[in-house]
Amino acid sequence: MSMIDEVRSQMMTAMKNKEKDRKDALSMLLSALKNKAIDKRADLTEAEEFEVVKKEIKQTKETMELAPADRADIKEACEKRLAVYQEFAPEEMSEDAIRAEIQAVLSSLGITEPSAKDKGKVMKELMPKVKGRADGGLVNKIVGEILK
Repeated sequence: MSMIDEVRSQMMTAMKNKEKDRKDALSMLLSALKNKAIDKRADLTEAEEFEVVKKEIKQTKETMELAPADRADIKEACEKRLAVYQEFAPEEMSEDAIRAEIQAVLSSLGITEPSAKDKGKVMKELMPKVKGRADGGLVNKIVGEILK
């Protein structure tokens, strides 16, 4: 079952149970998924579906951060939306898993004494392997720690 179908069925359930906040969040996610499929003019792959979910999560977090301090209603709505989006988000890699992936890339490139000069080569090999499964900022931070 594609993610669009899954979101649609959960949205119907939320409507039947009169869960307005959940229905609204699922509706926004469904809309984003459909728009991506329309832009692509084909069905989305699983990776593309996860990419859309991550983008929605990122936008919601930004909205929450940019909301004025006295607007608790906006922050509360964003938190509810994030909780729903997290259900559909891919499993994030742990720091240990990222470090193991970095070590694998270093050994495949034959780098025994990693230095800051190797960062470009390492990132070029590493990012396609962890894309969609790990936060890019976290990966960059860990690579920076390892390649001192």
